[in-house]
Amino acid sequence: MGQSKPFRAIALVVEDDPMQREMLCLLLEESEVDVIECESAEAAEAVLKRAGGSVALMMTDVQLAGNMSGVELARIARRYNPDMDVIVTSGRPLREDLPDGAKFWSKPWAPLDVIREAERVSYQPGAEVDAEPRRRQ
Repeated sequence: MGQSKPFRAIALVVEDDPMQREMLCLLLEESEVDVIECESAEAAEAVLKRAGGSVALMMTDVQLAGNMSGVELARIARRYNPDMDVIVTSGRPLREDLPDGAKFWSKPWAPLDVIREAERVSYQPGAEVDAEPRRRQ
């Protein structure tokens, strides 16, 4: 059994551009959020099947490696965890409707916005979980 640690929110970052994925992960980690990173929506869906209920935030690009878009993934994420914060990003105008409650950020997004979102999902007074380190999926 793991040792109980102060609550650390878990974020799922889905981005096929390695530089953008790394930047998002670093910003979230610096804000004391545990990160699971994926290059494709299919890999992210596998994470959601296993741990969707514990993911507080998912950030995904619209266009991803594989056969599924980030918008499709946002819909799937909502089915696994309706309370998860979902942010979909793109450098192009969004042409599909997002699921209720999901947010759209145009690229380039501001690093401060990522930090603010991390702080928002991390604030849960009194909560404790077993923290897990960043891992690639």
